[in-house]
Amino acid sequence: MADYGNSPESRLGRRMLWLAAVAMLGGLYVLFDALQKGGEAVHTVDSDGAAMVVIEQGRDGHYQVDGQINGHDVTFMVDTGATDVALSEEAARALGLDFGPPVTVMTAAGRSRAWLTRLDEVSIGGIRRRNVRATIASGSFDGVLLGMSFLKHYDLQQQDGKLAIRDKSDDN
Repeated sequence: MADYGNSPESRLGRRMLWLAAVAMLGGLYVLFDALQKGGEAVHTVDSDGAAMVVIEQGRDGHYQVDGQINGHDVTFMVDTGATDVALSEEAARALGLDFGPPVTVMTAAGRSRAWLTRLDEVSIGGIRRRNVRATIASGSFDGVLLGMSFLKHYDLQQQDGKLAIRDKSDDN
């Protein structure tokens, strides 16, 4: 009787099955990573000609959008509970920001040390704001919180898992 378990065809078949399994796992990783991120943004102009950004809610319930601080690419998480645009020390250093006066802030984790600063320009899609107040928080966290020091200048409307940020002023 022939030994099929050690034939070249059998070994090649097992290798192909392993390769297919690894490729499938890689594909699932990419798919779930994309689903987790969500937050695809559409940049548009409304019927009045005002710039508007519409962000899809991510699977985690947050609204994330790519934007820029002083011409550098960042990923923002929209946070209407944050007083200022907030970023970590690490992100602030990478962006070359000046650390202004130190302050104590209250965060979800309690009191924390921070520094005030000003951002020359913050933009998402077609909306931009100059001279935006920001807080540099001690420690590290992912992304940048897009807080009310930026958002208060725009109309916000949340509906059906989408957040529309619409320009309401001409004093950018």
